Parts: sequence; structure tokens; C-alpha cells
Amino acid sequence: MQAVEDLNLLLAHLPEEGAGAVHVIAGTAGVGKTSLALHWAHRVGPRFPDGQLYINLRGYDPGAPVTADEALERFLRSLGVATQAVPVGTEEKSSLYRSLMAGRRLLVVLDNAASVTQVRPLLPGGAHTVVLITSRSRLSGLVVRDGARRSTVDVLTEQDAVALVRATTRESRSGDDQAHLSELARLCSYLPLALRIAAERAASRPGMPLAELIQDLRDESALWDALSVDDEDEAGAVRSVFAWSYRALPDYAARLFCLLGLHPTADFSAHAAAALTGTHVDRMRHPLDVLSGAYLLESRGFGRYQFHDLLRAYATDQVRHEVTADDRDAAIQRECAWYLHTAYACALAIAHDTTLLFALDPPPPGVVPLQFPSAMDAARWFEEERTALEAVVASAAHAQSHVLAWQLAAVLERLYASHHYLRDWHSTSLTGLEAARAHGDTLGEALMCESLGRWCRLTMQLDDAATYHDAAVQAHLARGDRLSAAKALNGLGWVHLFGHRLEEAHAQLTLALGITNELGDPYWTATLHYSLGYTCLQLDRPADARPHLSAALDTFRGLGDRLYEALVLTAWSMLERDTGHTQAALATAHEAVEISRQAANHVWEATTLLYLGKAQRAAGLPEEALDSYHRSAVISRQENDTSREAIALEGAGGAYQDLARAEDAVAFHRRAATVHRQLGDDWKLAKSLSNLADALEQADDHDEQDTAGHRREAAALLEAYADPKSLARRSQLLRRLSTEP
Repeated sequence: MQAVEDLNLLLAHLPEEGAGAVHVIAGTAGVGKTSLALHWAHRVGPRFPDGQLYINLRGYDPGAPVTADEALERFLRSLGVATQAVPVGTEEKSSLYRSLMAGRRLLVVLDNAASVTQVRPLLPGGAHTVVLITSRSRLSGLVVRDGARRSTVDVLTEQDAVALVRATTRESRSGDDQAHLSELARLCSYLPLALRIAAERAASRPGMPLAELIQDLRDESALWDALSVDDEDEAGAVRSVFAWSYRALPDYAARLFCLLGLHPTADFSAHAAAALTGTHVDRMRHPLDVLSGAYLLESRGFGRYQFHDLLRAYATDQVRHEVTADDRDAAIQRECAWYLHTAYACALAIAHDTTLLFALDPPPPGVVPLQFPSAMDAARWFEEERTALEAVVASAAHAQSHVLAWQLAAVLERLYASHHYLRDWHSTSLTGLEAARAHGDTLGEALMCESLGRWCRLTMQLDDAATYHDAAVQAHLARGDRLSAAKALNGLGWVHLFGHRLEEAHAQLTLALGITNELGDPYWTATLHYSLGYTCLQLDRPADARPHLSAALDTFRGLGDRLYEALVLTAWSMLERDTGHTQAALATAHEAVEISRQAANHVWEATTLLYLGKAQRAAGLPEEALDSYHRSAVISRQENDTSREAIALEGAGGAYQDLARAEDAVAFHRRAATVHRQLGDDWKLAKSLSNLADALEQADDHDEQDTAGHRREAAALLEAYADPKSLARRSQLLRRLSTEP
């Protein structure tokens, strides 16, 4: 059969084991390119011991295609790169991707590619990697410039097409005339997708003569011929078969098929389908089974379904003609509201910080959001729906459901921040900000500016972060919401803390504390006392830090907020270290770690372990400090928090120095410096370089020029900072440099 011949041709073009290649499978829509590629990948799987990477680039989907940047981010995470360590730019992502692929024997399948531009950044260029690409385009640029081989998948022969129809109808029909079967195959243009749908229609009507079914299809074809503006026989045949099958559906299944055209991605859950229709999910099973049985949907198991891109395009077209604008808007509103309320429940279950969530209005009638029995269930839902969630925000904004758009973006920030999904966070927050502004919604605008400010802070785009937070402050003040303005000022203060602009941080936080004191809000007053206490410690003003931290600790204990109590205890431990009370610092840090463990909050545990390690080093316990730093680094890596992991590595380097294990210290300080450089955190980089130079000096064999070079770079970086600790460290570095040859 044709499919076997195509598969054998691909196998024949497989390069020698261990050699790389790029292969394009081209062919018209519905011809079976994806099925062929996946069969081929399964057959040759053992040739690739390092695994396979697959992505559907959605090049011909009615929605937005997957960009090369998005695809690279997914591949990098699949290759084990922590999300926070994924570079921002496409070129940088592609460079890291190629370096990680070097030497690996992997198969990369790029399905449904639309253009060479979409594909080229995803070519690893390794000597051992094979890339298989499916496309309706011939992608000649890859053949000419990149040396790709190309196979063109043709439609089935008449014999194979008839055999496919017979195989599909074998259990329900017999005795169909060969001529009629040949005519049915011709009307389907010998395309496997159209043939399966048509054959299933015939199988579902075993008592109807095939000639009558064929006449229906001829009539449908004539209608499409009259409406068509092009002469693509294959496209016309596919549309005819889709319409023929669609018109035979029961009304409830036909309406569901149309409404599914409103869903913003090709795959979806039964619960999302229920939200579109305003029906309980239990009543969705049968109509979804009807659509799957007619080959209009593909069941993926576990209550999830998927459209072929041609069928999704047809559903998207049908919903515009078969469903009124009011009903379309209502369906979109229901689905967006379902995603909003379900994402809110998900955030409550798994987000590391839910203090910035806001109250939602009840969902509309007929919308039943999911509730999650466990954090694991919530995490599974979030991963399954990640692509859809971003698309739903865009869908809501496009449908001018502006409030739903910005509210969903604001809820998703808590999830994205917890998992460090920075690209999704940035994209949805920008969409949310545009939606809020389009609606004239100053609350939404303020919250989206704060979200973008936090994103910029984490990506060390600190000037932009300050601009967004300042805009949020002004928007809250314009609304007369001084408490929210104080929260935004707290965020602005932490932007300055991240940039080690300590006096600016102190000024903004003092202003915010004045507001919360006046308003009498205990929680945010305590939060600002903590922020100011931490800032005073960084400014080397322990006497000023003490009353702030004491007030914060008393309030959080009174409120029963154990996690924030633990956070304040880390700063209190730092205060005790700075004032020479090492045993008290050690006991306080142990208490903070124990609280975070009891709360099962891994991110906070990783933070408290850092302070415990510092206290242990101060108390002369470097071996115990190493254990604390190791545990913090492991948790941080699991949580994709690269910055915190680098701080733990830096601490471990110091502990190795305490143990006079200079070579180990050098390795850890060097790794920490590399990460801080990648993240653009100049102050922490300067600290790491300074410590690296000291460790190198302790090593038996060290390059004096290398050591001096690290000190010079650290001193140059610290020139931008005027706080006492930075000035003292820079002065020390300059003294050392002046004594070196």
C-alpha cells in the first residue's frame, strides 16, 4: 500500500547510525503526513538512545502558530534547562539549544511547519541528530541552504483508497459495489482524512445503499464547487466531506462541533467543552463520543480531545455561520469564566504566594469550575492547560471581554511566578494591560502594571520594573485606593533592593509604611516593617532594623501567619549575626527552617536554609553549612529558581573556603558567578567574583593574572553602588589590587 511505500522510502533515506540529517515530509492537507512521521519515529526510536523531541508547530491552524521562540523554550525545558535559566532572546535560546544538542543522539519531530523561518532556529546542527519536518509547503530553502532531503507524500492510489474504505466498513457493511467504492474514493480525492470520515458515515448507515450516500456527497461537492473561489481539488474534496458528515450529525452534536470552533487551541478537555455549551460535563460524554466516532474529533484519553487543523478550521468557519453573534459571545464568556475560576482554584492549591489574589464575582449560570482535591491534581491541570490558558486570555481580549482578560492574566501571574514561566507571564500580562486600558479599568491597569513590574524585576530589567510599579502607584492613587498604592510602593521598594539601590528602596518603603500605619492595616504594616528592616540590614544599620523586624515578628505571630513569621526570622537571624550573637542567630535560623518545613513550602524552605547556612558558617560549623546549602540548591533547582540556586552555590563555596578546600571553593564560586552573569545581577556577580579571587589565591596552582582580573571586574561593577557594604568591599578589592604585581 502507498503508506507502506512512503514509510519504506523514509527508512531508506535514514542516515547511517550516529549521523545527523534533516528530512522534510511534504504533502497536501489531510494526506497523512503526521501519521507517517509518527510511524517512522516509532520504528526508528531505538536508533536514538537520548530520546525524541516532538512539537506541533500549528503552522496551518486557524489560531496563531507556535513561534520558533516558544518552541525553543519548550525544547530547552525538555532538555533539563531550569525555566529561570532559559535566555530571553530567540537567538540566545537557539544557541543554548544547539550547545545542549551537541553530541546527543536525538530525533526531533517538527510537525505542521508553515515556513523555513519558523523551522530554521530549531535545527540543532549536531552530527548525531535527525530532524523530521512535516509541512504542506515544500520548504525549498531547507533543501537548498541546509541540505535537507525531501519526500513528497501523495494521495492514495485508488486501490489503497478502496481498501481503506473496506477496512473501515468491514464490520457493518458488505456487498458494496466496487464501482461505487471507487466513486466514493474519487469524491474524497483519495485523501486518508476525508476517506476515514466518509467511510465512517457509510458504516453508521449499514442499510442505506452506497449509491444514495454517494449522491449526497456529489450534491455537497457541487455546492462547494459553486462557492469555491479556487481550484484546489483536494481542498474542495475535504470541505465537501466535512460538510456532508457535519450535516448528518444530530443537532446536539452539530452545535457542539460549531461551538468548539470558538476554543482557542486545537486540543481541549470535556470540561472546557461543557463550559462552552453551558452544560454539565456528564452530558458532554455522548456528543463528544459521537464526534469522535465520526472522525471529526480525535480522543486523546483522560477526557481530552483534539481537532485536526483542517477540521478545526471548518468548525471555526461553521460557528460564524450557524451560531448567532450573541450566542457566540455568551459561549466565549462562559468558557473564559470557567478558565478564570478554575485557574483561581489552581492558584490557591499550588501557588507559592496567594496574598496578591483578589476576590472574584461568582461564575455565570451553567459554569461549574473545577476544584482540586490535591496540589498534584492542580499541577496536572495547569500543565495540561498551559497553552490554552495563554490563548484564552488573548481570546477574551479579542472578544472584548476585557475584565475577564485582565483578571485571568492577574490570576495566572501567581502560577507563572511560582513555576518561573516567564514567557507566558509576560505575554498574558501585556494582553491583560491592553485589555484593562481598552476598558478604561484603572484597577486592572494597576494590577497588570504591578505584574509586569514584578516580571521585569525577576528578569533584572529594573528601570522598566520601576516604571511599571510607579504607574501602578499612580493608578491606585487616582482611584483613591491608598492601601493598594502602598502595596505597589512595597513592590517598587523591592525593585530598588534587587538593584541594590538601597537609599531609594528605604525612601519608597518608608512612604508606604506611613500609609499603612495611617490606614491601620496590620498585615501590610507588618510586611512593610519586614521590608524596611531587611533594607536597614543591607544598609548596615542594625540598630534601625531591630524595631522594624520586632514589630513585623510580633504582628505575624499575632495573626498566626507562620510563613511570614519564618521570613522575618531569616532577617532576624541576619541581625543577630551582624551584631555578633552567633548562637542566637543559629537558633533563629533553625526555627525558620522548621516552620517552612511544617508548612510544606519548598520555596521558603530553600530561602530559610540559605540563612541557616550563613549562621552555621558564622558559628564555625562549615560542614553543617555545606549540608544546608546543598539542600537549598537541590530545592531551588527543582523549583526552577536559578538565582536562589546560585546563592546556595556561592554559600557552599564559602564553606569550602572555611574548610581550606580551595579547589572545591573555586569550582562553586565560578559556577555561581556564571549564573549571576547570565541573569544580569551585577551586584551578586561582583560578590561572587570577589570570593572567587580569594579562593583562587588559596589554591596551590593559581594564575595571578586571572585572580587580579576577577578583582578588577568586581571593583568595576561595585563602582555603581554607594551603600556601606559595597563601598567597603570595593575598597578592600582596590587595596588588594594595589599590592599585587
